[in-house]
Amino acid sequence: MFTETVWQDGKWEAREFCGQGFVPDPLPPVSLDINGLLIDLWPAIVEAERSLSRLEGTARRLPNPHLLTGAFSHREAILSSAIENTFASAEQIVLLDLQPSAIADQDRDPVQEVSNYVRALHHGLTTELPVCLRLIREMHAILLDKIERQDVQPGQFRTAQNAIGTKGRPFPEARFVPPPPAFLDTRMANLERYMNAQDTTTPRLVRFALIHYQFEAIHPFADGNGRLGRLLVTLLTCRQGQLTQPLVYLSGYFEKNRDSYYDHLYRISTEGTWRPWIEFFLQAVITQAADAIDRADRLIDLQTQFHEKVRKKRASALLPRLVDHLFSSPAVTVAGVKRVLDCSTQTATNHVNRLVDAGILTEVTGSSYGRVFVCPQIAKLINR
Repeated sequence: MFTETVWQDGKWEAREFCGQGFVPDPLPPVSLDINGLLIDLWPAIVEAERSLSRLEGTARRLPNPHLLTGAFSHREAILSSAIENTFASAEQIVLLDLQPSAIADQDRDPVQEVSNYVRALHHGLTTELPVCLRLIREMHAILLDKIERQDVQPGQFRTAQNAIGTKGRPFPEARFVPPPPAFLDTRMANLERYMNAQDTTTPRLVRFALIHYQFEAIHPFADGNGRLGRLLVTLLTCRQGQLTQPLVYLSGYFEKNRDSYYDHLYRISTEGTWRPWIEFFLQAVITQAADAIDRADRLIDLQTQFHEKVRKKRASALLPRLVDHLFSSPAVTVAGVKRVLDCSTQTATNHVNRLVDAGILTEVTGSSYGRVFVCPQIAKLINR
């Protein structure tokens, strides 16, 4: 028996029904011929690894590789959330932190969710915890912080059955029903062991593909599983992969190929076809690494252009610092600039005005109090 929560007569009611849930086999999957897979996909595996190496080389050549992480993490949050039909722009994310009243009421929840994604990613990358169930729960709690939907249970594995299908339709019509709650402990414990296993026979990118599928198939939370599963890929790429900075994100490829993304995951569960999914995953790595290199070059060119503009104005040495800060957060307030530059309010105001005059910043609130200034060129590169 499963329990389904439905909205009935102005309140939530629990209904029981009979049905079946899919319980994925533990990792590594016994149905996967790893030797045959390596023979068939070795060129793609090598190209994906080389793509990450090229990206890491690009990052190492930068004077400050951290310069790009803010812009890239905002982009990942936007695209990963868009896969779940939750939409926000780079400008809205920073406005939520700087001037919440500037966000329209109907946009507040989606923008909050995308902003939470950035915070959850930052926590996963900066914590001293290994990639473990405790960290996964902590990231989930951040991901759903301040979200008021019914039964989201931030930071807790679900205690009721859920399903993937058309919103508003009953469970028996769902496309996919993950395992009942009674199976979560054993399957998540197996996933934790596999994520941290010293496996020298399976290439790490293939392992990451298996882990992403397994997490999505288990669907351990009441909400937020898709976004958290994609966060795990980024986390593993930095913790166990070739990258020292989180500069490659697969959500851009998944979002452009959303139907294929879902179909590949679904067919593993229904047909046991691992190879098409792993090949798709490797192509996502190759494509997004190339995109990250191109986007990094564009951002660095833009930074150079901004530095030339402020140098022409013979301004203080603080202006280049303010320019660099914009690439971590493309919106500022005078109070924020005061903290970043450790200067007086008047000096902060003067520096913001100089960037406005140089065409680098634009005021977006239209008010005389609590003004927020955005760099539209950086926001455009993140949003496109």
